[in-house]
Amino acid sequence: MSSDALGLIETRGLIGSIEAADAMVKAANVVLVGKEQVGGGLVTVMVRGDVGAVKAATDAGAESAAKVGEVISVHVIPRPHAEVEAILPRPASQTEKTLTLDFSADEGEDSAE
Repeated sequence: MSSDALGLIETRGLIGSIEAADAMVKAANVVLVGKEQVGGGLVTVMVRGDVGAVKAATDAGAESAAKVGEVISVHVIPRPHAEVEAILPRPASQTEKTLTLDFSADEGEDSAE
């Protein structure tokens, strides 16, 4: 993901940030990286993707968030430096492990009793 652009929207309050995140992932082909609660009620939401998609996503997210709350700042970094990458959260798809359970063998045993 190091070549992907980084888009950030900072809002005052959680509702605006959730609205921004929802609008961003619906508006363009971007991945929601995460959110940071900065303090003082400020929340920053981050997305990754190609520059055009991130720009479209942050525009849509800021417009949507402004309808329900206060947008503090919107910014797109086209190619974050490798040292900046080290301080960014990873997308959930890269950090979560998938747990798959197979109950097909158990179904036959329960019905026999």
